Amino acid sequence: MRGRNLRGELDTFLAGHERELIDFRKDLHMHPELAFAEYRTTQHVVDRLTAAGLSPSVLPRGTGVICDVGSGDGPTVALRADLDALPVPDEKDVPHSSTVPGVCHACGHDVHTAVVLGTGLFLAQQAEAGSLPGRVRLIFQPAEELPGGALEVMSAGGITGVDRIFGLHCDPRLDVGRVGLKAGPITSACDRVSIRVSGPGGHTARPHLTADLVFALAKILTELPAALSRRVDPRSSLSLVWGRVEAGSVANAIPDDGIAEGTVRCLDESAWHAAPDMIKALLESVASAYGVEARMEYVRGVPPVVNDEISVQMLTEAAEGVLGESAPVPTEQSLGGEDFGWYLESVPGAYARLGTRTPGAAHLADIHQGTFDVDERTIGTGVRFLAATALTALWDGRRPFTEPLVALNADK
Repeated sequence: MRGRNLRGELDTFLAGHERELIDFRKDLHMHPELAFAEYRTTQHVVDRLTAAGLSPSVLPRGTGVICDVGSGDGPTVALRADLDALPVPDEKDVPHSSTVPGVCHACGHDVHTAVVLGTGLFLAQQAEAGSLPGRVRLIFQPAEELPGGALEVMSAGGITGVDRIFGLHCDPRLDVGRVGLKAGPITSACDRVSIRVSGPGGHTARPHLTADLVFALAKILTELPAALSRRVDPRSSLSLVWGRVEAGSVANAIPDDGIAEGTVRCLDESAWHAAPDMIKALLESVASAYGVEARMEYVRGVPPVVNDEISVQMLTEAAEGVLGESAPVPTEQSLGGEDFGWYLESVPGAYARLGTRTPGAAHLADIHQGTFDVDERTIGTGVRFLAATALTALWDGRRPFTEPLVALNADK
């Protein structure tokens, strides 16, 4: 049995690698790639992992990477990053601004990638020293912004054999050095719904001789969300919000066709599964009352991210241990979508928010904006946090930085 000082080991590692990881992130920021087109990003991750003596595997489609660190009979913990950028112009005047017109890392996925890469490099050193009691699977996922990336990883066996999974996301509302944690739902399910209404058109002077399609569409727009709110437990936060409505072209003619498009969001998994059939039944009821035909297209997006309580406790212990007792802070539920929820339907785990704001900064550039950037100290903070989380999970919740480490070949 020998003691250890995880904080000191992380200090030593980051003294030699933090600048490299910051530069790695800046390179990704300068060369963003959209969903399922992250070929350059994938190759850069593969090259760095290979240089560290690891054996990364590229997903069948050609973007995205899975790489195991360590081996043995212990548990397997997965850490997930996402690779893709957004079709948003970069509006920052910085040396590392995007070189790709109309595309930038406005959501911080370049930061997530650098953090998981750095964590993997540190854990590879731990494994080589015999200090990793199990296996850590690094998942560099394509296409988080376009639903399908997590399912691509899963279909390739990316979470097969995984006992617990963790992910994080940049949060510009939190100072660097803080992490936002919450047990239970932390992000929402997000689906898309499109409703096309049709009926006989006619003159607005004689609505009784037609189906008053615009009026019927208006009733659908108001009645569906209202009825939906009375058909489910309000704690599920199931909501239908319209984003596009179109019907007609002139003031004095009732059109024969109209369309409404919107999103369905929900914090409860069972309500999310029930939503399509429920909305379809309500739609048919309203449409029939006004003599119009309504066809619905319902496109599944992502399930809610529901954090496992034990996994959140592991995140808390890790953050307190390597970042300080004030580092973990409560965070709010969000109605934004995140495909990390697909993993949590199969494997227990948790999703955290990583503070990126420079303390005292007057300007807040939110995610999904072309002005979004981070305090570069976020990279080192993220590596410390995820490394401690992985080790805490491998040690079944015990603090690896306060308890002596038993050699892997010793009796436990």
